[in-house]
Formats: sequence, C-alpha cells, structure tokens
Amino acid sequence: MAKGARRIVTGHDENGKAVVVIDDIVEPEVVRDRAAYFTKIWTTNVSPADNNDPFDGGKREVGLTCPGGTVLRFVDIGPGTRTAMHRTDSLDYGIVLNGAIELELDDGNTVRVEAGDTVVQRGTIHAWVNDGSDWVRMVFFMIDAEPAIVDGKPLPAMGSTYGQPQGK
Repeated sequence: MAKGARRIVTGHDENGKAVVVIDDIVEPEVVRDRAAYFTKIWTTNVSPADNNDPFDGGKREVGLTCPGGTVLRFVDIGPGTRTAMHRTDSLDYGIVLNGAIELELDDGNTVRVEAGDTVVQRGTIHAWVNDGSDWVRMVFFMIDAEPAIVDGKPLPAMGSTYGQPQGK
C-alpha cells in the first residue's frame, strides 16, 4: 500500500535568502480501485518553469500530464496490477525506487525494470505490469512534448484512465 511522501519546497525571503516555504506530507490519491496510487509532488504550467510563481504546484489540477508544463509524482502499483495501454504527449523519466515491474510495449515485448533502473518514455504505447507479490514504487517526471511522428503523421495520446483527456 502507498504511503505519503514528504516534499520540501524552497524559495526566497524578502532579502533574497533561500528559505523553506513548504515542508509537508503529500497523501496519495487512489487510482483504479486501490490497485495503484498517485502522489503528486509538484507541477508547472509552463516550461521552462517560472521560479517566481508563488503558486503551490502540488495543488494544481492536472490530468496524467500538464499540457505546456511538467508533473512530478510517485506512482505505487499493487501486486497483480496491469495498467491500461496508454500513450501521452510527454517525455517521461520513470525511475523504479523499490520492487520490480514489467514495461510492456504495444508489440507485446516486455522489459523487466528493477529498483534503480530508469525508463525514458518517448511517446510510445505502453503498460506497466506488476506480476510480483509486493508493491512497486516509481517516481515519474513528465514533461509536455510534441507527439511522436511516424510516416509524417503525429501519433495521438490515448488510453489515459486518469484525470483529464490527454493531447493537444
């Protein structure tokens, strides 16, 4: 089961000195009937980010991605869980923090991804399969991106089962 994640956000005081402006625990959000949990740490609505924006990026309402911006979240995937096949219009860095999981591509090929491994997801259709008996925790940093283009045609975002529809 997922646990909350501590986030420490820095900023500046009126004299330009570095200060901690947020130090809290972010609670996970249930996804897919407790088969997975998302813990949104921070988002931006633009890239490059605006370090002068006083808004708490963890409170921004976003879907799986944030068009024009970024999303940082922990994803906890329960034993026996297979996500839907999906593709987002984003460049995703997915890092396994604990456990092991299968990355399944749309041709049926799989790659085992273990703690410490990183997947750079570049707009491909994929699913995550936890065929083990333990929870898997990953962290994802998702950056809005142009869709992948094959044979002159953009490949559309598809299959998102979380939040807002994806795509531009």
